[in-house]
Amino acid sequence: MSDIPQDVSSVQLTALVVNCTLKPSPAESSSEVMGGQLSTFLAERGVECESVRAVDHVILPGVEKDMGEGDEWPALREKVLSADVLVFVTPTWLGQHSSVAQRVLERLDAELSETDADGRPILFDKVAVAGVVGNEDGAHHITAVLFQALNDVGFTVPAQGCVYWNGEAMHTTDYKDLDQTPEKVSASISTALTNAIHLARLLRESSYPASS
Repeated sequence: MSDIPQDVSSVQLTALVVNCTLKPSPAESSSEVMGGQLSTFLAERGVECESVRAVDHVILPGVEKDMGEGDEWPALREKVLSADVLVFVTPTWLGQHSSVAQRVLERLDAELSETDADGRPILFDKVAVAGVVGNEDGAHHITAVLFQALNDVGFTVPAQGCVYWNGEAMHTTDYKDLDQTPEKVSASISTALTNAIHLARLLRESSYPASS
């Protein structure tokens, strides 16, 4: 990797936060709170961020880029393709990621057959991090599912690229109810996103090579 410049800090990056809460706007959402914290961290470091609440959009079931009349995924897809960093945030329900998160993953499946001018998968050179919230166990399982799916379609996951919070089991306190962000969550935000920014800048300067 000797062709990578020693200083890539000047590379302008963009990020898209996809919030997969089940709650339509303007309902309060713990996923929205965490997504906002992740977005703020990125913006404070010069990354241009945009956030979308997937449940507010008509994302038809299927595994194609465009499922036809009424499908709002194509516009969201363009936002995904334009971003250097995808921040994928989901709540935990019954120990699993949300159905909205699964719908987004299924629509990303279409990118497996999309390639650029060099024959590389179109999502190569893009970075993905995950955020998971819930007052029950499941964050590690969900992270494993998200990272496998996102890596399958071409995203690169940075070291320690997940931020999660699990509330006490069988209690009703949500992440949005906390008076302050737990220290370990703040540390995870810093690590995951610092690594994501670093990796995204490197990939912008030196793309993955085309397969022979």
